[in-house]
Amino acid sequence: MKKLLSLVSILTLLSFVPDWGFNLDEAKAKASKENKVILLNFSGSDWCGPCNKMRKEIFENEAFNKYASKALILVNADFPRLKKNQLNQKQQEHNNIVAEKYNTKGAFPFTVLLDASGNIIGQWDGYPKGTAEDFIEQVKERIESSKQ
Repeated sequence: MKKLLSLVSILTLLSFVPDWGFNLDEAKAKASKENKVILLNFSGSDWCGPCNKMRKEIFENEAFNKYASKALILVNADFPRLKKNQLNQKQQEHNNIVAEKYNTKGAFPFTVLLDASGNIIGQWDGYPKGTAEDFIEQVKERIESSKQ
C-alpha cells in the first residue's frame, strides 16, 4: 500500500511538470490554441551560474510547475559554450534568430513573457528577486496588465 501511495504521489507531481520547448514558432501556435502565454528563457546552461540557480530555484519549483502547466508555454533558448554541450546547427540558428529579436543585449539569464503573437508583455533581466512564488505573482501581474 505504501508503494502504491508513493507511486501515486510521484505521478501527481509529474503531472505538474510542464515540458520546455525549444521552438518559438511551435510555442506560438500552441499558446494560441491553448489560450496561454509564452515564457521564453535565455540561458547558458553550462556556464551561467544565475541561469542554473534560476532553473533549480524557480523553474524546478513545484509551485511554479503547477502554475506553468495551467497558464504558460515554456521555451528555452540555450547558449552552451562547452563543445560537448553544443546544440545542433538548426537549433543554434533558431536560438540566434530568437535572441536577435528578444535578447539584443545578450543578457543571461533573460526571461521574456510573450503573448501568442510574440508581443512582449513582460521581461526579467537577470535572476528575478524573491522566491518562485514571487516570480509567479510577477508573471500573473504582467499577464493581467496586458489584458487592460
